[in-house]
Amino acid sequence: MDDLNTLNKKLFPYAYNILGNIDDCQDVIQDVLIKFNEKEVSSISNKNAYLIKSVINQAINLKKKNDRERQQKIVLPEPIVTNQGESKIELDEILNYSMFVLLDTLNSKERAVFLLKEAFDYDHDEIAEILEISVENSRQILTRAKKKLKLRKPEIATSSAKDRKYLEKYVSAIRKGDVKTLEQMLSDEVQVLADAGNKLQVIAELTSGIDNTIKLMTYVYENHQKDLEIKIEEINHQSALLFYRGTTLINCQIFELNPYGKITSIFSVVDPEKLMKI
Repeated sequence: MDDLNTLNKKLFPYAYNILGNIDDCQDVIQDVLIKFNEKEVSSISNKNAYLIKSVINQAINLKKKNDRERQQKIVLPEPIVTNQGESKIELDEILNYSMFVLLDTLNSKERAVFLLKEAFDYDHDEIAEILEISVENSRQILTRAKKKLKLRKPEIATSSAKDRKYLEKYVSAIRKGDVKTLEQMLSDEVQVLADAGNKLQVIAELTSGIDNTIKLMTYVYENHQKDLEIKIEEINHQSALLFYRGTTLINCQIFELNPYGKITSIFSVVDPEKLMKI
């Protein structure tokens, strides 16, 4: 069986892609490993598979609990930097941010089946064994999940130098209040989703349309971000802007661009607890 560090690195994407919260993932993995070490494991033929199954099921149970208790309408996943040279997690298996947000329309079981099939390439026999359901039920759940998602799987390429130039142009337009340029950069269906957690408030949790988005983003910049340092980063395999006051990260904005190079979504994370680990 793998050593502890390798196990943590391998198990993390399974938990994170379900939960979207780093502390919750680490709690689940730690709890599973503690219980595993207390068991009589000689009868377990594939210990890695057993641990993956345990982490997935515990993550599903915690996701159900979190969903019941959540107070906000919009809860965005905790961002993870994905262009690090060395990492303690398997970054390639972390979902892109847009897909992550879209998956929040699914219940926990649908999310797990969809992830295992589409992200980790499990077959339905394996999914059925992990989730303790029938193969037919696994197929039905996947079909239902895809219908809910309306087959809208965002085609988001890994952040590139071209995306960086695009965000530099966007920042320049925001700073100048250049409405004409912003109108050209935003798609007709553009939306801004904001998550400030339970302790802070945002001007709007959801804003849509070109005019409303421009008004919101220029207002926020002029009144809250003008004096902040702005860095361009790759978050969950998508281009993002990080707004710093000194060494403190104030806001992380992740951008979704459509195939025509226009911005379709801006995911704005303001919750300090979700920004601490970037």
